[in-house]
Amino acid sequence: MRLTWLTRSRTAHRNRPSGDRYRSEIIADAPVPGREESVLFFSRKLIRPARLRGFSNRDPRESLLLGFYLGVAALLPVEWWAPVCQKVSRLRLKRHIRKDFARYAKAVRAVLGGGIDAEALFMGLLAANHRRRLTFAAHLCRTRWSPLIRLEGAHGLQAALLRGRGAILWCDLFTAQTIIGKRALHEAGIDAHQVSIDFHGISDTIFGLRFLNPALVEVENRYLKSRIVFDRNDTYQVTARIQKILKNNGVVLMTNTIQAGSTFAEAAMGESGWTHLASAPANFAARAGTALFAMSTFETIAFREYRAVISPELVPAARQASETPAMEAKNMALLAEYILLKRDRLLEALKLHPEQMMSWSGHEGLSERQDSVAPGNDAGLRLSQ
Repeated sequence: MRLTWLTRSRTAHRNRPSGDRYRSEIIADAPVPGREESVLFFSRKLIRPARLRGFSNRDPRESLLLGFYLGVAALLPVEWWAPVCQKVSRLRLKRHIRKDFARYAKAVRAVLGGGIDAEALFMGLLAANHRRRLTFAAHLCRTRWSPLIRLEGAHGLQAALLRGRGAILWCDLFTAQTIIGKRALHEAGIDAHQVSIDFHGISDTIFGLRFLNPALVEVENRYLKSRIVFDRNDTYQVTARIQKILKNNGVVLMTNTIQAGSTFAEAAMGESGWTHLASAPANFAARAGTALFAMSTFETIAFREYRAVISPELVPAARQASETPAMEAKNMALLAEYILLKRDRLLEALKLHPEQMMSWSGHEGLSERQDSVAPGNDAGLRLSQ
């Protein structure tokens, strides 16, 4: 029997999962004045699109977990939620340790040092990922759950908006960012526009795109003014829309992911590790003088308290003397300084709650790897699901 609702639609071919394979090439090595380090910029060229699957082993698992956590959110008191997530996160522990722990430990220790308890952080991340699922379920079934969400740094953002050139919040991939970070901004009266990849959500199969992802997107959209869906084949239209929003003094959210952009940057971080950052936020800030901020959202007490932190404005030394920067050609040294400013803020956030970071760059830089052909998440380590 053929399931017609799982067949490829006319638009499905445009949605490529992260199994796409790219060739990454160095396009610039930009030293930063005043710092004894440089930033490498890479281009990403699609060389083999992934086949968009109709269904995967992950889809029934995520569907069952969603149904289970909807029941937990609707029927159990909040004080039971965290212990339930802790228990469920241990059900596939042996598989996670076998497939993910070795790479995770190398990446974490490269950034935070060899003395870090990587196993404890790994277990903490597994539990945090399940709390993230339950947070989504709690919003989906619209319970009366009302956690305390503190937003820090909003005054700096509001002051930057007085200049009339908009602002970009460069968001980190902590587990609470997806929903709670947006909710924090919304409850503070900040109307934000989210830049989003076209397969954003839970699953990158046709089933996921039609049945799982829309529910998460709907929950997120409650706290957004609009969503800008990023299509690699139509970057001009997306760029034009972002520029229009910033010109109208809007606030744009960009998550630190390199999967949608055609260029990204690599910089050293921590003890001996690396981080990979999307270059688009720095590009907008460098060319138009848009205010750029880093944003991280942490769960401080499970399901009770959250802390969303907007950093002070990221202002390179070259920009501090100029109050009204004009549109200028691409300045790689200026872009590199923005990258390092963001890197510094990311490292500060990682030291606070490393167990809630969903994506770690590998312990080796891309320039150190012999094979320059890699999948769509070539610069990041995400746990298997």
